[in-house]
Amino acid sequence: MTVQQTAAAPPIDEHTKSNMRKVALTSLAGTSIEWYDFFLYGTAAALVFPILFFPADMPPMVALIASFSTFAVGFLARPLGGIIFGHYGDRVGRKKVLVIALLMMGVATTLIGLLPSYALVGPLAPILLVILRFVQGLAIGGQWGGAMLLVTETAPATKRGWYGAFAQAGAPIGVILANLAFLIISYTVSEEAFMSWGWRVPFMASVILIGISMYVQLHLEDTPAFKELERLKIERQKAGLAPEKVVVTRSPVLEALRLYPKRIMLAAGAFLSIQVTFYIMIAFVVAYGSSAVGGVGLSRNTMLAAVLIASAVQIPFQFWAAHYSDTHGRRGIFMLGALLTGLWGFALFPLIDTGNFVLITLAIAAGLSFMGLQYGPQAAFFTELFSTKVRYSGASLGYQIGAIVGGALAPTIAVLLWNEYGIIYVSGYIMLASLATLWSVWMLTETHGTDIHAEHH
Repeated sequence: MTVQQTAAAPPIDEHTKSNMRKVALTSLAGTSIEWYDFFLYGTAAALVFPILFFPADMPPMVALIASFSTFAVGFLARPLGGIIFGHYGDRVGRKKVLVIALLMMGVATTLIGLLPSYALVGPLAPILLVILRFVQGLAIGGQWGGAMLLVTETAPATKRGWYGAFAQAGAPIGVILANLAFLIISYTVSEEAFMSWGWRVPFMASVILIGISMYVQLHLEDTPAFKELERLKIERQKAGLAPEKVVVTRSPVLEALRLYPKRIMLAAGAFLSIQVTFYIMIAFVVAYGSSAVGGVGLSRNTMLAAVLIASAVQIPFQFWAAHYSDTHGRRGIFMLGALLTGLWGFALFPLIDTGNFVLITLAIAAGLSFMGLQYGPQAAFFTELFSTKVRYSGASLGYQIGAIVGGALAPTIAVLLWNEYGIIYVSGYIMLASLATLWSVWMLTETHGTDIHAEHH
């Protein structure tokens, strides 16, 4: 891949800095609540849904696998969400489709909190759960590209990684908020009340996302890169020239696949280590640590607290890695993170098996931090892989294909490997995903310094 270097960056004035902070913090708030909604489902899938949304006579392990399978439905919808939102994001702008994605997620998550249980409506309960999980997947499939581009296309070239990390930080903050919500409810109500109505409160709290979406619509402008694209289109039309030189007149998704087929698939491969590790760390380990059958037999709150603390530790590692990538390049720190993540997979479960809260927290925190070395620079890395006219579609396709291959079935596969072969095979699964990421990033040329306004790069 040929990289077109940017010219020396001019000084950044105070107005630009102020606007950039507003965009970054709004993106952080939106993605945090959006991921909170998405991850809330993962926590509930481990702790609540196996009991409430499946037959009472179903064996616990089978119910857990069934519950994690509904969790996977959200991932199946993510590429479709990436295609739909990517199409319109490249056509009508980043901001408009981001607002729609935020609204969809807020409504779907609130409705999950209102669903009747299996005891009340029978098989209709899991069917409705799957439908709403699918809508969540569509929303998250569109949200990531919009929030990420809103930040990275607005940021100065020399700080693209740093500001992109604000959109990426929404994921660990979402985990913290989801686990904190469950912990607060769990500590303040009885077990019976928690299973009856308490678990619903965190889901219904996602109505906040509707307010954030309105703020984005009313107070933020679209990105400079997209506005420049629109300006060039208008100029060419006034001059009687073909607009397709700067914008895509057919499907942006098809154009992205035509222009960047290899890059999209390698981007998906680069995401595998992040996805497999992340969902094992935040969903599977909760089920493993709190299971009395083959697991460690700790309390639900112990495991939730460990994941919460570990996610907080992950955040500064992401920002450091993103900042490092602004000066030293994206690939090196990304590959280091993949290597460390794969190796740490073999230390993870022995530390959890000790039953010691400090060691359990250390095990999860280290794993998430090594993963954060990849996730922090990812927004800038994926932005720089594609030209403006298909960037939403290209980046979303790479991200969401990686998500469905890596994350969709990660907790389910981990449960099956643990149940059939032993926990060491789950560590091997993490290493396999890390090796796939190492190879994919190795095959991608360094993007740091790319001129993202160039028509092709």
